[in-house]
Amino acid sequence: MFAFFRALKRTDPALCLERISMGEMLLVDVREPQELDTTGFANGAINLPLGRLAAAADASNSARHTALSPDKPVALYCATGARSAQGVMILRKLGYQHVHNLGGLSHWQAAGGALSR
Repeated sequence: MFAFFRALKRTDPALCLERISMGEMLLVDVREPQELDTTGFANGAINLPLGRLAAAADASNSARHTALSPDKPVALYCATGARSAQGVMILRKLGYQHVHNLGGLSHWQAAGGALSR
């Protein structure tokens, strides 16, 4: 339970935005595709719904998403920050060391991040 509370703590979105724009950090949207259709998504984000995140990030899975690497910093976001916190815990269990909970899409926008539709 304490791991969830630690994962729920948000990283400053402005810091993430800067690192993402420089290509130093990968941005992952863990919402469902229909949510992206409704609200748009952060520029540069890849969409990996929470239910598929573990398989997509597991280095032993031959069908994993090639953009994900335990060595590359990752920032996750969702609608409010709760699912992204769960995603942080999933990635940490898979050996990802530099995983950040950006929070919700509104936090991305408040930091100056642009949206795509």
